[in-house]
Amino acid sequence: MSRRLLLLLLFISGAVSLRPYPIDGYERTGIRRLLQVQKVVNGEIAGTPPSPGALWSIDSISLNLTGERFDSTWSLPAVDPDLQKALNSLFPNLDESYAVALLDITPGRPVRYAQRKETRTFQPGSVGKLAVVTGFMCELEAIFPDSVSDRVHLLRTHQVKAGRWALPNEHTVPFYNPETGAFQKRVLQAGDMFSLYEWLDHMLSVSSNGAASVVWREAVLLRWFGARYPDMTQTQIDSFFTNTPKARLSEIAMSVVNEPLRNMGIEDDEWRLGSFFTREAKAMIPGMGGSAASPEGMMKFLVAMERGQLIDPWTSLEVKRLMYMTDRRIRYAASPALKDAGVYFKSGSLYKCKPEEGYTCAKYKGNVDNYMNSVAIVEHPDSTTYLVALMSNVLRKNSNVDHNTLASQIDRIVRK
Repeated sequence: MSRRLLLLLLFISGAVSLRPYPIDGYERTGIRRLLQVQKVVNGEIAGTPPSPGALWSIDSISLNLTGERFDSTWSLPAVDPDLQKALNSLFPNLDESYAVALLDITPGRPVRYAQRKETRTFQPGSVGKLAVVTGFMCELEAIFPDSVSDRVHLLRTHQVKAGRWALPNEHTVPFYNPETGAFQKRVLQAGDMFSLYEWLDHMLSVSSNGAASVVWREAVLLRWFGARYPDMTQTQIDSFFTNTPKARLSEIAMSVVNEPLRNMGIEDDEWRLGSFFTREAKAMIPGMGGSAASPEGMMKFLVAMERGQLIDPWTSLEVKRLMYMTDRRIRYAASPALKDAGVYFKSGSLYKCKPEEGYTCAKYKGNVDNYMNSVAIVEHPDSTTYLVALMSNVLRKNSNVDHNTLASQIDRIVRK
């Protein structure tokens, strides 16, 4: 019996008190959302608990590609003919824009790889937030290269105000007061303040654009102020953004998020991030070069993370923990086939409309652009483990159901 399956069975049977990660990471991270969900799981307060696959402990989350099975020269393998044939069979009736990369790394059997239009580029949307968290962590490592405890301390204790950078935004974020038990979800306001850990969590768990712009801003400040960052004043921050030429700010900001991608072997045409996620942040630091990504570039990112090469092993594991789905699963990750699996996930979408006779624009149904993208690492209790990068641009249609169906179909062909 696999270790993950044993942990899950013990939880269900009540033989141990197993708190799910990242929920059991509250004491270490101070992310208040986790404490609220933990109380729901423990039956202390009302609420909908996470799916069974979101009930794993922090200790059961690890990197999959760090052992002897994968040496220092390992890269994406050649296509496996059988897996490729099975993958091809899923797409004849779907829009031609679908592109995917699939890597099966299940222990005990050969690594298998399949792909479809893997080099085709798309606007990554919120999947690009993975570049932001990586860039932020890279700058954090630069000021604390030899001390993980100092990194964790700053992430947990350093409080940051949203400011105008977080505006406007439409995704709600959770507000939980451990002392009073008060809980609500609402959109961010300029005066809202959270720890760095909480901003990272808001950016990834609920995909807050406001949080992403705040985290990116803090990465720029880390780059500029270095070891002085923890002690800088608001006056110093305001002076930096006011007095530094916007072209220079853009150069710094794009370097912060894109250099780590290049360092892990992801080329500019495979994945780049070119602008902030909110209108006010874009006014402060203009974009540069546009954003684009391909399934192959996304897959390289997932592989680098699993190999411990997002800067270092600690950063890789911490980013993977932040991607663990304990909030509501959506799109690809919402597939019923994955309910018992651990899913490390990020989804992104972007749509654009123009006037068209007989057509009314709706959310996720753009007639100019209609991107929907997902990256996922799936770990089943029986040890079946695989990585997926799926991207599409299907006009005039919300592709949510198709992505959800594809998740079930891909899961079936990998496990067959």
